[in-house]
Amino acid sequence: MAHAVKARQDGATDSLPAPHSPLTNFERHSMTALPPDPLASGIAAYGRDLRAGKTTAEAATRAYLDRIKALDPKLGAFQLVMVKQALTAAKAIDRLLAAGTDLGPLMGVPVAVKDLFAIEGTKAFAGTKLDVADLIGGEGSFVRMLRRAGCVILGKTKTVEFALGATGISKPRGTPWNPWDAKVARLPGGSSSGSAVATAAGLCGFAIGSDTGGSVRIPAALCGLFGLKTTVGLWATDGVFPLSPTFDTIGPLTKSAADAAQVFAGLTGRPVVQAAPLDGLRLGRPVGYFFDNLEKPVAQATKKALEKLAKAGASIVDIEVPEAAERAKIFPVVLPVELVAALGRKRFKAGRRKMDPVVGSRAESGLTVGAPEYLHAIWRTRDLEKIAEQRMAGLDGWITPTSPILPAPVADLEDPEVGGKYARLVTQNTQPGNLFRQSGTSTPIQHLGDGDLPIGLQLLCPGFAEERALSIALAMEELFGTPPAPNLKGFV
Repeated sequence: MAHAVKARQDGATDSLPAPHSPLTNFERHSMTALPPDPLASGIAAYGRDLRAGKTTAEAATRAYLDRIKALDPKLGAFQLVMVKQALTAAKAIDRLLAAGTDLGPLMGVPVAVKDLFAIEGTKAFAGTKLDVADLIGGEGSFVRMLRRAGCVILGKTKTVEFALGATGISKPRGTPWNPWDAKVARLPGGSSSGSAVATAAGLCGFAIGSDTGGSVRIPAALCGLFGLKTTVGLWATDGVFPLSPTFDTIGPLTKSAADAAQVFAGLTGRPVVQAAPLDGLRLGRPVGYFFDNLEKPVAQATKKALEKLAKAGASIVDIEVPEAAERAKIFPVVLPVELVAALGRKRFKAGRRKMDPVVGSRAESGLTVGAPEYLHAIWRTRDLEKIAEQRMAGLDGWITPTSPILPAPVADLEDPEVGGKYARLVTQNTQPGNLFRQSGTSTPIQHLGDGDLPIGLQLLCPGFAEERALSIALAMEELFGTPPAPNLKGFV
């Protein structure tokens, strides 16, 4: 089930066509008049127009619902579209604004939420065929925070099963199509695959994902978006499927750093972050590990970005962080153990054959890892957090490629061995940020190189330094310029 169905357990209205389903002549005809993305100019500009009476939350919501109806049959970003709920919320927002109530910078912004989150009136699937609703519970504090900020929730986006996967491929409920190539299905990145595709294709103002080992930053990089990885504990994860309480974080995927600054301000109640002066910044370039295995376009764009930063007055300081490689030992222990612990041995074994084969195989090792091995991995993460703080001393952040590789064709990963190698590569640079308990961002830089596929530049900052990370990312965005959006003509 890719969209709301007529059994109204989800509170949505008329069902939208499922991805890859045949379209009627009426639906094909309606696609010829695709409405523009109502937030293409950014959240701040939309907010000004909303308050000036030039648009309404209802108009923006209807435009996105029309875009979803036209584009998502092929993109397959949404698990569920909440038509009735979204329009009811949008109309209520317009009435509040007309009555003089202003909820802040996110008021009236239509958003999409990863299908790991509980939303009242809907069922959370967590990308699986197993029933895990009891592990997610009722609507949590983060979704309630979105509502209090005045966001209009359009629906729930697809995720890799249990959020345990970096490529974006997921057999139980489908793999979204990366909007940067209409002819070849390319990896969207995971596990927040649907959130990234929905945002990149202009099916929402922004989307919410989760990041346990890179699941916001990787799809942001592979879909040409900005991604914010927050620190463990910044936002509570009640009402969210628990892949790994040790590493789970929540973060937005946005069209720009400027939009992410608006989102962070709207959800924290803090002032909107402003761009930091680049002149005088000290950014560490972790030599070796983070710059291994780079595909040529990634290496070229990253080099150009670092050159521009240096020319703008930032100091690029070579540092060594050999401990980053320990992610290859710790993640294969902690994630499977904590996932199996959440599911329970009985449910896991009973549902194993229903799972994505790659996810099931990865998780299965959690049945055999001993307590000493697991506890040693947990204790080591505490040491690594302190080591990372020491390595960060005197620096404003570390700068690295987000993913060393480009979004490959999905067909290339049909061989499990190739898929495993790709997954290890795509998480190479992101998992250390989770391991070190850092905050971070991914900024699109493909326009600095010669390629046509998305490339991300990662910034890692200390834990709970999200505002510092955003201020530097804003400055980089101003310096690098805004990359073009994907061409969607092949999707309608």
